[in-house]
Amino acid sequence: MYRLAMENGLRGWVRNTNEGLTIFLEGAPGSLKNFRSDLNHRSPEASSITGIIIEDVKPEGFSGFEIRSSLNLSDEITEISPDIAVCAACLNDMKTQQHRIDYPLINCTHCGPRFTIIKDLPYDRPNTTMDNFPMCATCTSEYEHILDRRFHAQPVACNRCGPAYELWKKGRAVPGSLSEIVREAAEEIRRGGIVALKGVGGFHLVCDAGNQDAVLSLRKRKGRESKPLAVMFRDVEQAGQVVRISPVEERALISWRRPIVLLQQSDGFSSHLAPALNEGLATLGVLLPYMPFHYLLMEHLEIPAVVLTSGNFSEQPILIENNQAINQFGRVADLVITHQREIYNRVDDSVVRQMGDQERLFRRARGFCPDPLPVTLPVNGILAMGAELVNSFCIGKGNRAYLSQYIGDLKNPPTQEFYRDTIDRFRKLFRIEPTVIVTDLHPEYYSTKSGRELKLILEHTGKQITMEEVQHHHAHIAACMAEHHLDEQVIGVAFDGTGLGSDGHSWGSEIMLADLERFQRISHFEYLLMPGGDKVVEQPWRMALSALYHTYGEKVRKLNLPFMLRIPEEEREWILQMLCKRVNTPLTCGAGRYFDAVAAMLNLCLRSGYEGEGPMKLEALTTEGITGCYPVEHQEAISFVPVFRMIAQEISLGVQPEQIATKFHNTVITAIIQTVLVIRKEHGLERVVLSGGVFQNRYLVEHLVMQLEKEKFNVYLHAVVPPNDGGVSLGQLVIAAKRRAI
Repeated sequence: MYRLAMENGLRGWVRNTNEGLTIFLEGAPGSLKNFRSDLNHRSPEASSITGIIIEDVKPEGFSGFEIRSSLNLSDEITEISPDIAVCAACLNDMKTQQHRIDYPLINCTHCGPRFTIIKDLPYDRPNTTMDNFPMCATCTSEYEHILDRRFHAQPVACNRCGPAYELWKKGRAVPGSLSEIVREAAEEIRRGGIVALKGVGGFHLVCDAGNQDAVLSLRKRKGRESKPLAVMFRDVEQAGQVVRISPVEERALISWRRPIVLLQQSDGFSSHLAPALNEGLATLGVLLPYMPFHYLLMEHLEIPAVVLTSGNFSEQPILIENNQAINQFGRVADLVITHQREIYNRVDDSVVRQMGDQERLFRRARGFCPDPLPVTLPVNGILAMGAELVNSFCIGKGNRAYLSQYIGDLKNPPTQEFYRDTIDRFRKLFRIEPTVIVTDLHPEYYSTKSGRELKLILEHTGKQITMEEVQHHHAHIAACMAEHHLDEQVIGVAFDGTGLGSDGHSWGSEIMLADLERFQRISHFEYLLMPGGDKVVEQPWRMALSALYHTYGEKVRKLNLPFMLRIPEEEREWILQMLCKRVNTPLTCGAGRYFDAVAAMLNLCLRSGYEGEGPMKLEALTTEGITGCYPVEHQEAISFVPVFRMIAQEISLGVQPEQIATKFHNTVITAIIQTVLVIRKEHGLERVVLSGGVFQNRYLVEHLVMQLEKEKFNVYLHAVVPPNDGGVSLGQLVIAAKRRAI
């Protein structure tokens, strides 16, 4: 603002307050108009302006323009920036500024770490993990000079005063300069080795993305048998040789947020990259360099791309501590590269995918968190604990919802500790003391238990805490409504794998009437038995057998479909006995389980190596131009018995899997369309809200939206909030706010 005022010959002052920026300007009308235009057109790339209020005031006759001291006007807080990819100017400085030649932690006011290094507000250097690195005289001069690009850039540093990189091999430090560390890392990658590299929000594991043996070795050492791996390309041009990139996807790739972008692979994939990166899938997770070290490394490599996957074990959080990484990656990585800048708030890479003509967020983390989401209801003091899988929590202040970064599955102690610690840090950072705690309906979720425990802890200090329970799929719909500022009754379609329903069974194919207070379930897929309960998630063939048993009864033994022959007869018979006798066979109507069943019937995924593997491989087979579908029966619930019968017949007749997979997708779309048309006729509603992890399926979403819009519905999808369980806590938050307001 100071620079813009000076350029336009304006007088007055500018001041930061915790409620926003206040600017007092005096000058010629033309200059004031130019300044107003510059606010929008010349603001920094990573900035966002949520509103501008202009008032005419009496001139005070200022002779110049100044920056005044910041003020606290209320209990509001200033926003905290997400971490920003290194900018082009800093990359140029790495080549030209003597004290920053090849300095791998370079940054300025327009780029660098933010959320990952902040410990407390205000965002000043002593409240960051850079407090242990006093600035040298040169950096201090830049930091204090108002027209310098590093004016008040809190992490500013250089080769003389900043944190450095270190190389470790077999648990021992290897002395060497930065250039030697980069060369050694590049050489190890060329040899087919694996490098553990500390990033902005945690460690990554790196290897040659074109080396099949290296990729298989990484999978074996990390224990990541089949989950797809993200790949970092040198630039967009290199990526374009193996994936198709639309203008929307290119903008996401090169944006300052630098997410992983899920892209459709092209014919050049097999000649450039290792098949083991994403076997059975048609998409590849692609990202571009976003740290200075990434650029230095790629300069030393002739290969176009490297694997850049989270440095963690068995669904545990990404590692952030140097000593822990050195010790734990000793059996995984051939080299460990650390740096001395502490990571205070861990964040994974974010994941986006284009659907229709828009970028949509699947994992909200680096580059997006902790940007708040504006909501229409006052949510102050509400803490929503989120779901069990793909967890994030959400905490409210005023009319802003602070959705946490991706936490993960709350199945192991390290992730649970990460979850608890991050809740405590958000409460401190955003000055929020909960008065309402919201949990899922499921009593055994770790998030639910944690909410109850926190209530007891807070009440022990004399605070009054209200508890709210919210049904999982109602929360899904409310999250999408909150994103689009809807506060009315809508038709909600919530499709995912699981979530406890109000009848005590596992839901996940819910078509409902919903507003921000309550919901009414109108229809769903027919219940199927889950032999072994949650074991069906790991072994989708059990759901296939359950679906066929539901269709054929005990005659299922005569089918002898190819997938059945891959299951040992004794194991198969044991599951059939469970189904016949209904022993340990809870009910589910989760759409994700239906997709699992069909994927297993087609022999795509009998034993799942990661969440959603079967549905993702089923989607990969979908083919444009196949318009047929199978018949369903609309009874009290939507029955897929005719669907399973016809699929079994077509498999026996040798019908191509692509035909079956596409027709199954078309069937799900048709079942939804038929149901919402009936609801509109009975209730007169025109707005359809889609949420849940199943709506990460691009074929399903694009064809469903096209048909809904053809029927003149107004359709609402997630864009800046994940459709999966990572967005559930936002829905919990706004439902609790609505109930509190009534």
